This record gives sequence, structure tokens and C-alpha cells, in this order.
Amino acid sequence: MKNLFKLLFFATLLFSSLVYSKSRVYVVEVSGTIDLGLSPYISRAIEDAENDLADVIIFRINTFGGRVDAATEIKDAILDSKVKTVAFIDKRAISAGSLISLSCQNIYLVPGASIGATTVVDQQGKKQAEKYQSYMRGEMRSTAERNGRRTDVAEAMVDETVVVKGLVDSTKLVTLTSDEAVKWGMADSVVSNFNELLELVAGNNPQVVYTEPNAGENIVSFLNNPIISGILIMIGTIGMFMEIKTPGWGFPGTAAVIALTLFFGAGYIVNLVSAIEIILFIIGVALLLLEVFVVPGFGAFGIVGIILTISSLFLGLLGDFKFVSWDSISVAVTQLTGALLASIVAIYFIGKFLPKSEVFNRLVLVDGISGTGGYSTAKQNFSGLIGKTGEALTVLRPAGAALIDNERIDVITNSSYIEKGARVKVVHVSGSSIMVEEIKEK
Repeated sequence: MKNLFKLLFFATLLFSSLVYSKSRVYVVEVSGTIDLGLSPYISRAIEDAENDLADVIIFRINTFGGRVDAATEIKDAILDSKVKTVAFIDKRAISAGSLISLSCQNIYLVPGASIGATTVVDQQGKKQAEKYQSYMRGEMRSTAERNGRRTDVAEAMVDETVVVKGLVDSTKLVTLTSDEAVKWGMADSVVSNFNELLELVAGNNPQVVYTEPNAGENIVSFLNNPIISGILIMIGTIGMFMEIKTPGWGFPGTAAVIALTLFFGAGYIVNLVSAIEIILFIIGVALLLLEVFVVPGFGAFGIVGIILTISSLFLGLLGDFKFVSWDSISVAVTQLTGALLASIVAIYFIGKFLPKSEVFNRLVLVDGISGTGGYSTAKQNFSGLIGKTGEALTVLRPAGAALIDNERIDVITNSSYIEKGARVKVVHVSGSSIMVEEIKEK
């Protein structure tokens, strides 16, 4: 009986060791365009694998490349990983994908896959200046050296002038097939499929954890889309203008704060925006408010405020100065100019048509309110004020008060700024909404 208990005890230990000795594998997808929204996801996945005591992280790569700064951030995160890293190139690892692949400790490809062509190009596919090629050569060379790969082949993927005897002359850029990558020391082996790779690096029946971007990472990636960031700038600009032009605090100001918080916040998460851009923007807006409410008119505070505000938005679109090129500058200028021009057009139409619209008149007191509910207002006909002149009792931006026919009357302007004390003329009346314009001195 005693021997039976011993046998059962050792069998239990053996079974437990077999169960708990299974390798734990994290699988991370790196596909599509490499952008800054991908970097937080990769970093978080690596951190989760480290906390979960995973044995290996497999990066399943299929990409034509993307942003150099995003690829560099991902490369750094992989090199710093405390867990073994494996690149599984499923079809292709082109441009930035090559750098990410080389940062892994082991590289495996499927038959027919490719790796290489890492020259830095602009949005139109034209080769960038030597400054950027030199940077990328250095990144590829140091990353290859870190993991025991051939540095000359890594450089030849960036620069066609690099000669690798027996592989390429000084006229062609290196892109390797699966077999060539293994032959020239840039990969470990060719595997037929993902399951074969799993068995090779993790044994039989490993515990596999498939990761994917969470909701927050998807939102950050969405907000950093050039179109969306441009829309956020538009909402912020229009909202600030309307809030300054209307008394009190309302929906336009709230929308502006939310839009600009999303713009700078999403950029800060992916390292496009630093604290400097945020501080510049806050100072710029403060100077504009000072110009509007404290020293009416348009002077030094307003000019400096506009410069700082626009500069902060531009720098927020530009990103890391290490990767600034004429192409990235032109893209940021185009994006910001388009957003500001669209904002100016929208502000023009808002100022021209909104005060006359039915929607706007619902926001102001109309001729009268039915007395059936027990309340009423005295009906007044203001049409007789058209053409009459008076004086602005308050600053009009566009709402305020004016003295007309020795009576204080609430008025609005046709979107123009009118200083206190200026002569005004009634040009339009709709219900109790009275529109005035400034009488210019001849």
C-alpha cells in the first residue's frame, strides 16, 4: 500500500510538471502601415508578456513599411524586451518592417517571403536626402550587429552603393528572398507555416496568447490620423472664435477644449507632442484672451498669441525633430494650412448667416411667448429701429448692448468686432434679434 501511495505521488508530480512546463507564447501582429499608433500597442504587449513570464514573443510581420520614427520606437521596445523575441515574416518585411524584424533575436520566413528595401523615401516614394539615409544605415547596422546579423547586408538594404560581394553590385538595392535571407545570415530558417514555427520555438502544445490593440490604443491611432487631427484643429479654432464672440461659456468653448485636448493628448501619447508644444499653445491662447478682454483692439499681444498658437499646432503635427525632413515639413504645413483655411471659411459663413438663421433665433427672445402657461412677455416691434444710429455701450463680439433712441438695447453684430463707445447703425431686425454694424468715420 505504501508503494502504491508513492507511485501515485510521483505520478501527480510528473503530471503537474508536464502541465506547468508548457511554454507560454505571446503573438503580436505587425501588419499594414507602420505608424505611431502601433508603437504604444507593441510596447504594451511586450510589457504584458514580461509580467506574465512568457517564454517567447512572436512578432507576425507582414508590412510594406511606414514611418521611420514609429519603426525606431518599436525597434527600441523589442531590443529592450526581457522575453525572447522572434520575427515571423509572413509574406514580407519591407522598409520599416526590415528594421523591426532585425531587432528580434530570431527571424523565420515562410517560402516566398521577402525582407529588405529600407531606403527612406517621401510621401511620393522619392528617395530622401543623404542625412536620412545615413541615419537609417546606422540604425540597420547597429540593430543587425546587436543580434549577430551581417551589417554589410543590412546597410545594402538601405543604400544601393554598398557592395556585398557575391550578392549585389553598387547599382541595386538589396531585397532578399526567404532562402537568400538564410544563406546570407539575415534569418535563421524557412518554415512552412506558423504552426511549424510554434513547434520549433516553443515545443508541443504551447500556451499561445494572441494580443490585439485595446480600445485606448485604437482611439489614439484613430486620432493621430492626418484627416482626424486636421478636423480636431478645425473644431478647436472655430470653437475658440465663437466662444470669444459670444457672452458667457457655452457649447463652442466646450467643443474647442475637448478637440484640442484630444489633439495634444493623442500626440503626447505617441511622442508627436511634448510639453513644450502644450505650454506654447496655452501661452498663445492666454495672450489672445488678454488681447480680447483686457486690451481691446489688435496689437502685440494678439500677434504673439497667434504666432505661438499656430506654432504649437504645427510642431504638434511635425513630430520628433530627429526625423524632420522637407517632406514631413511640407505635409505638416499642408495639413495645418488646410485646417485653418477651412476654419476661416466656416467662421465666415457662421458669422454671415447664423445670426439671421432660424436656429440662432431660437436661442434669443422672440416677439412673445404664449400666456397659456401663465407667463408672457410684452410684445415689442423693433422693426422701426432699422436705419437708426446709436452708441455701443459694451464691446460687441458679436453680442452686447447699445444705446439707441436713449434706450439700452441688446444687439449683435454681423461677426465684426466693435469696440465700446463706437457709433453703430441698425441694419437688420428679426424678432427681438437686432443686428448692427459700425459707422466708419469718413
